[in-house]
Amino acid sequence: QLQACGGGLVQAGGSLRLSCAASERTFSSYNMGWFRQAPGKEREFVALISWSATSTVYAESVKGRFTISRDNAKNTVYLQMNSLRPEDTAVYYCAADLSIVATKKATAYDYWGQGTQVTVPA
Repeated sequence: QLQACGGGLVQAGGSLRLSCAASERTFSSYNMGWFRQAPGKEREFVALISWSATSTVYAESVKGRFTISRDNAKNTVYLQMNSLRPEDTAVYYCAADLSIVATKKATAYDYWGQGTQVTVPA
């Protein structure tokens, strides 16, 4: 089970840090991803981190502004979001994937959190 939190309302240029805590003791075996879905749009990939934390991948739209990290001792993955823009407004979801190779494809992820709202007013 995944529990995401940390969303909120922030002005453009501001920062937020999302957290996603897993109750699963095998959390360290999962690649973890963050996805987002804006109103009227499809869910899109934001960032991923491999189970070993040796590999991270970002969507072009967030590269250089967002940082994904994980603390396997705390069964938690983070998404540090800086320089937020109105177009970052969305519900953000964390997800866990047991694939051997981490992937951007949402369909590969086995477990999903409930989502946390991030709003950046124009």
